[in-house]
Amino acid sequence: MIIAVVVILVLIVLGLVVYNVTIHKKIQKFKNMNQKITNLYVVQDFMNAIGETSTVEQKIKKINDILIERYEIKYSTIVVFDGAEYQVKASNVDQKHWNALRALQNVDMFKDSIQSATPKYVTVNNENERLPYQEMEFGRAKSAIFFPLYIDNVYIGYWIIESGTPHDFDNVDTTVLEVIKENIVSVLKTVVHQKTLESIVRKDLFTGLYSEEYLYGEGKKIIDQYTISTICMFKVINIQEINKKYCRELGNKVITKISQYIAENIASEYVFVRYMGPKFVIAFSGVEASRSGRLFK
Repeated sequence: MIIAVVVILVLIVLGLVVYNVTIHKKIQKFKNMNQKITNLYVVQDFMNAIGETSTVEQKIKKINDILIERYEIKYSTIVVFDGAEYQVKASNVDQKHWNALRALQNVDMFKDSIQSATPKYVTVNNENERLPYQEMEFGRAKSAIFFPLYIDNVYIGYWIIESGTPHDFDNVDTTVLEVIKENIVSVLKTVVHQKTLESIVRKDLFTGLYSEEYLYGEGKKIIDQYTISTICMFKVINIQEINKKYCRELGNKVITKISQYIAENIASEYVFVRYMGPKFVIAFSGVEASRSGRLFK
């Protein structure tokens, strides 16, 4: 009788163990699924941030804000090397600490991380210690993970997350953080093309108008404020004849006078640029094509 009871109890215990293991697996599967959904939302937010009509700096700041909100990160800082110096592109850390944050490449432990392209986790054991790279920020961060960033195997900077609690990242899912890091790299890779366009925007010497690249940066911000816009290109067709028959100086004066007249007689919300040589572009912001021909004052 006693043996039968023991056997029954053992079977019950084994059943409970199997049940607990099954429940644990289901919970873990749910957590993984939930994390994947979160990652998808973050990626979507990243894409929305890229598509917004803003500067490169604003976009990088936006994706950093998304990381902080979505993953409940205490401190997050993105530092980019522009070929000459390290710049803090986005951070929710007080600016008085930025000098230390943009010099992490000089810290030995992070040098190894950069050379090996692997993240580095650093923490303290009690509240009276401070992290090796900290200079004046004794009580701010007690644990951190440093991620070097690469675009096509070219080192471009780093991303560092910090917490005010010792050992706060001991059990963090590093695979998730790696996914986030790759998303950051993807965003930086995308916006670098926009940065190139922004950096080559110039003003024409004779007309004072912006060059065509303006349309893809600041000009686009103005145009995108409206649901409908019309792009018009026109050309001063006899400018070569003027240059040849008279002189180039006269041709430049003609271009200048035409552009000045148009600029003074269109609304301020319209974008007017010198596209190339005798070609000009006007973006009639908020205007349908059928009305664009009657929009001069």
